[in-house]
Amino acid sequence: MRVELHCHSLCSDGSLPPEQVATMAADRGVEIFCLTDHDTAAGYEATVSAAGERTTVLRGLELSCREYDRSIHLLLYALQPGPGLDALQERLDRIAEDRRDRIRRICARLEGLGVSLDPAPILRAAHGRVPGRPDVARALVAAKICTSPREAFDRFLKDGGPADAPIERLGVGEGLALARAAGARVSLAHPHTLGHPSLVRDLFVRFRDQGLRGIEAFYGRYARVESEAWLRLARELELVPTGGSDFHGDLIPEVTRPGIELPPSHGERLRRWLLD
Repeated sequence: MRVELHCHSLCSDGSLPPEQVATMAADRGVEIFCLTDHDTAAGYEATVSAAGERTTVLRGLELSCREYDRSIHLLLYALQPGPGLDALQERLDRIAEDRRDRIRRICARLEGLGVSLDPAPILRAAHGRVPGRPDVARALVAAKICTSPREAFDRFLKDGGPADAPIERLGVGEGLALARAAGARVSLAHPHTLGHPSLVRDLFVRFRDQGLRGIEAFYGRYARVESEAWLRLARELELVPTGGSDFHGDLIPEVTRPGIELPPSHGERLRRWLLD
């Protein structure tokens, strides 16, 4: 069974329009698709139209949280219209304004490093979407300060980099409460980014009963041995293994197209969890 439950578009830090990402996924035979842009579900309607009847499309997003002094991303699936989704959107609107201000702060830090970059054109070029570090990276390339977006991240913009600027992050508990109220199923994105596996285990022990029931065991850049390690944890803690490529378009060239294959047994369990 082929799914795509972790991918990005121009609505956040991807390089392609949401409808193009959905079309690519549908053309590859993806059965269940969810666009998970960072802290926004703005591309949902476009993906529904693009995928048509070939693919089940869910409303979702990747929610930025913080715990253990680390960035933790929660994948929210099957958000349901109603007061809960409205409350989540209000919180996301505040986060979006902080992200716009982050562009200004990053440019100020670049200025302190001797790199002059005006934030105003970056904000204008976003055309209403929430800009992110990839927009700054592309501006650095256009200004011939860097040769590629990857170089821009490596030199300046990566987490903890010399020009990175922190943004408001929800605690995992608050994020899960908002997700539950909006009817979402929740999975932990790319668990390896937390560092030691013991932190991942502790996170689920603390928050499983608050709605953190999925773990992204099948990930675009995982070798089989890495997936198997997270599958063992899923069996131990009775979690639902989820899968996604983390497709961003040309920002992450190692992931060239959306869609990830799941073993049949995991695929059917995932389908029931998401759709029943």
